[in-house]
Amino acid sequence: MKPENISCHDIKGLRLILRALRHRNYRLFFGGQSISLIGTWMQRIAMGWLVYRLTNSAFLLGLVGFLGLIPTFLLAPLAGVLADRWNRHRILVVTQSAAMIQALILAALVLTDKVTIWHIIPLSIFLGLINAADMPARQAFVLDMVIKKEDLSNAIALNSSVFNSARLLGPSVAGVLIAAIGEGVCFLLNGVSYLAVIVALLAMKITPRKAEIPETAVWKRITEGFDYAFGFVPIKAILLLLAQVSLIGLPYTVLMPVFARDILHGGPHTLGFLMGATGVGALGGALYLASRRSVVGLERWIALAVGILGSGLLGFALSRVFWLSSLLMLCTGFGMMVSIASSNTILQTIVEDDKRGRVMSFYTMALMGMAPFGSLLAGGLASEIGASRTLMISGVLCLLGSLVFASQLSALRSRIHPIYLRAGIIPEVASAIRIASEPGIKTRL
Repeated sequence: MKPENISCHDIKGLRLILRALRHRNYRLFFGGQSISLIGTWMQRIAMGWLVYRLTNSAFLLGLVGFLGLIPTFLLAPLAGVLADRWNRHRILVVTQSAAMIQALILAALVLTDKVTIWHIIPLSIFLGLINAADMPARQAFVLDMVIKKEDLSNAIALNSSVFNSARLLGPSVAGVLIAAIGEGVCFLLNGVSYLAVIVALLAMKITPRKAEIPETAVWKRITEGFDYAFGFVPIKAILLLLAQVSLIGLPYTVLMPVFARDILHGGPHTLGFLMGATGVGALGGALYLASRRSVVGLERWIALAVGILGSGLLGFALSRVFWLSSLLMLCTGFGMMVSIASSNTILQTIVEDDKRGRVMSFYTMALMGMAPFGSLLAGGLASEIGASRTLMISGVLCLLGSLVFASQLSALRSRIHPIYLRAGIIPEVASAIRIASEPGIKTRL
C-alpha cells in the first residue's frame, strides 16, 4: 500500500472521529470543556484526599460523596422540566459561574489553613445543587449545538473523550501538586479553569428554540415525563441498568484513597495514577465510540461494557500489586465509559424532542442521583467489612446486571430499530428505508 493512500485513509478516519467539530458552537464548547474538566478532576482528587487526611474515615468519605450528589437525585426531575422550558444556554452560564465561585471559596479556606470537614460538607452540598441544575440542561444542550442529528452520537462520544482525557491528566497533575504543595492549589486552578467554558458559552451563537410555554403544572409535566420514560421498555431498561451501575459500581471512586494509602501503601501520587489509569481506559472507550459510524448495535455494547466494569472491579478488589491494580482500573474505566456513553447515545437518539430535557433528567438521576446512595453504602460497608470486600460485592452485582440486560436484547432491538427507521439518521438504515419503499420489497430487521 502506498504511503499517500495510508495518509488519505488516516485523514478520513480522523474526520470521521471529529465530525461533530464541524459545528462552530460545539467546537467552542469542546474547547472550553477541554480546559475546565481538567480542573474538575483535579478538584475531585484533591477533595477525596483532603477529607481522608482530615478525618481518616472511610465513612466520612462516603458521606461527603453522598451529600454532594443527593441534590441531583432530589432535584433532577424539576431541572429537566426547566431544561425543556427555559433557555439551556443561559442555565449553563449561570451554573458554571456558580461552580467557579464554589471552587474559589474552597481554595481560599484550604490555602489559609482554615478548612474543616464542616466547611467541606456545605460546600459539597452547594456544588451538588449546581450540578442538579446543570446536568439535564447540559445533556439536552448537545442537540442545540449540533444541528444535524446524524452527528449527535459522535458529539456525545467526543464529550466522553474530552471528559476522560481530563480524567487522565487531571488526577495525575493533582497527585503531584498535592504531594508538593497541598490540596488548595488544585481547588484554585479548578476555579480559574471555569473561565474557559464560560467564555466559550458566551461566544456561542445559539438559535433560540421555539419554547412552548405549557399551561400544565410543573408536577404534571414531571409525571408526564416519567410515564413516557418508564412506559417505553428500551428507555426503562437502560435507565434501570444505569441506576444499578451507579449505585453499586461507580462508588468505587470514593474508596480509592483507602486503596491507594492502606492497601497499596502509596500516597497521593498513587491515587493520581490509579485514577489516571481509569481515565486511559475510559478515553479508549470514548474514542472507540466516536469512531463508530452508526448507533446500531450499541445496546449490545451496554451489556458487554457493564460486564467488563464488573470484572475489573472484582479483580481490583483482589489485587495487591500496583501495576496489576492500574491495569484493572484501565479495564474498569473502559467498561464504565462505554456503558454510560452508549446509554446516553441511545436515549438521545430515540427520545422525542419535546421530552428530551425530562428524559435526560432521569438519565441524570440514574447516573448521578443514585451515586450518593452508593457512596454512602460503600463508605459504610467498607467501614464494616473492608474496602476490598465491598468492591468484590460491587463487581459481582455488576456482572449479574449485565447478564440480565443481555437477556433482554432481542426485545429491546424490536422496539428501538423502528425508531431508527423512521428517523432515517443512520446511513445503512436510511438505505433500508429506500429499499423498503420499493414495490414488492419487504425489509426485515
